[in-house]
Amino acid sequence: MSARPSRPAGFWPLAMVFGLFVLFMYGPMLVIFMLSLQGPEGGLTFPMRGLSLHWFYQLAEGLGVVDIAAALWRSLALGAVVMLCTVLLSVLAGLAFRKRLAGGAVLLFIAVASLIMPSIIVSLGIGLEFRLIDSGIQSALQWLGMESARQNYGTALGLFSSALGAHLTWTLPFGLLIMFAVFNRFNPAYEEAARDLGATPWQGFAHVVLPLIAPSVVGIAMFGFTLSWDEIARTSQAIGEVNTLPLELQGLTSTVTTPAIYALGTLTTVVSLLVMGITLALVWLLERRRKARTRASR
Repeated sequence: MSARPSRPAGFWPLAMVFGLFVLFMYGPMLVIFMLSLQGPEGGLTFPMRGLSLHWFYQLAEGLGVVDIAAALWRSLALGAVVMLCTVLLSVLAGLAFRKRLAGGAVLLFIAVASLIMPSIIVSLGIGLEFRLIDSGIQSALQWLGMESARQNYGTALGLFSSALGAHLTWTLPFGLLIMFAVFNRFNPAYEEAARDLGATPWQGFAHVVLPLIAPSVVGIAMFGFTLSWDEIARTSQAIGEVNTLPLELQGLTSTVTTPAIYALGTLTTVVSLLVMGITLALVWLLERRRKARTRASR
């Protein structure tokens, strides 16, 4: 029986550094989760006082004038739309960039440029842009003599207009980079075989290309939702009169002095973990289905 190989000299120091890194990354999440489970007498710091779901029940009843349920549904709806737009645009761009495009490099640099700009500057720019649109619409209504419509006009800033655009400046570059990497390694022989068998371009995409890139598409969907779900800086100046859940959470940190704020943080974290769990399950199912088809074809 062969002896177990000894650890190299640097293994334990590196393992300790890695352990400290993991603790630094996930320790705050664990602390917030623990403090959210306190009893009615609980405070914002340790030691814990009791163990219950009291603050989650209070969260369901509402925190003062803040409608947590409405903010939650707004964030879920915006995240879902951002996810769909990110997936659709990323896949279409990946397909388009498989061929040499005039000015393609410039388009790529423009698409990913928002990653290097400060998020708050992007948000301010989008907010100013939509306020200029508001001014233009009001001027046009006044010039057309539609005074009643001008007075009743609100703003173009909104959840699925300016906020959607702001979030796409954050999620779309990641989707594009992932899809470009996927198609860079994609073997076109599969599509050629489908065409030789009489498949139309759409059939080739639906039955050959899409099943092969499906795990990456699911990953882009997860990126799109989770990045939108907890985004604050790009939303703050571009959302208009309503708030998403992260913005409400940020505002409550200065007014709520009970563990209810921790319960809200735990809720948002659970939603993110749930989305990642569903994503991993879908990727596993797709990979298992692909392997089953491969075995059946042999």
